[in-house]
Amino acid sequence: QVQLVESGGGLVQPGGSLRLSCAASGRTGSIYRMGWFRQAPGKEREFVARITWSGGVTIYPGSAKGRFTISRDNAKNTVYLQMNNLKPEDTAVYYCAAAELSSGEYDYWGQGTQVTVSS
Repeated sequence: QVQLVESGGGLVQPGGSLRLSCAASGRTGSIYRMGWFRQAPGKEREFVARITWSGGVTIYPGSAKGRFTISRDNAKNTVYLQMNNLKPEDTAVYYCAAAELSSGEYDYWGQGTQVTVSS
């Protein structure tokens, strides 16, 4: 099993930046990829970014590419999401997730951290 704990969320003004962290524990050696998702009230969960644990290959949707950057520190079992030039529409609960299989669904989820972008 893998446990994930997010941190780093908070209130930020439009145009500001935040860096989210997700610390993994447990059977971290089984992780193939990790991802960030977000969900705003009344909206479906939205994919933000993902990264393979060993190779560091990243994928972003068009809504995040250019402003968000995912990275990982394997020694610390931690994945990060650097968010720059934040906009009010970025307001959501951000979740990290881990997948054990390259072609499977995400198997583990964190509790989420709130990001609020408002003036």
